[in-house]
Amino acid sequence: VSSGVTGSKSRVTNISWLLGKSKQVQANVCVNMEMVKDALDQLRGAVMIVYPMGLPPHDPIRMEFEDKEDLSGTHAGLEVIEESEAQLWWAAKELKRTNKLSDFVGKNEKTKIIVKIQKKGQGAPSREPVISNEEQKQMMLYYHRKQEELKKLEENDDDSYLNSEWADSHALKRQFHGVKDIKWGPR
Repeated sequence: VSSGVTGSKSRVTNISWLLGKSKQVQANVCVNMEMVKDALDQLRGAVMIVYPMGLPPHDPIRMEFEDKEDLSGTHAGLEVIEESEAQLWWAAKELKRTNKLSDFVGKNEKTKIIVKIQKKGQGAPSREPVISNEEQKQMMLYYHRKQEELKKLEENDDDSYLNSEWADSHALKRQFHGVKDIKWGPR
């Protein structure tokens, strides 16, 4: 791979990253269609650098650039929801188009919400699990180990150490009174 190809790939990655993330969010700039079209033009340029002979007519990237991509019969086609058929949901509430977002979330501009898109008539989307499967496995393993440890401690009920000299709770008192080594029984 030539250095021009890798350079353009990294540039494309940087462009797409900047379009969606860091600087735009920090500058409080909303993404509009002009910015998306500009990013697509830059991607077209990068593809032209990488593939100077052009992409084949059946390539999905070329079809997307030419707005000819047919998603019917594919899984991706099922995920596309037309704007007129879409509903936005947050916190098990439907966000109505007539209301402002601040009516649902509040006036705090630093609030981050995750909104889900659903087709009209399907109701609220299913809730995400509070913990992931991996976290659940880790917790189960931890509590199982803890339970095994408690069982071992329960079985080990050996109280013979209480008869040893170092476990005598009155030893310090007897030492101060000077009655440490007195034997009361017969010799």
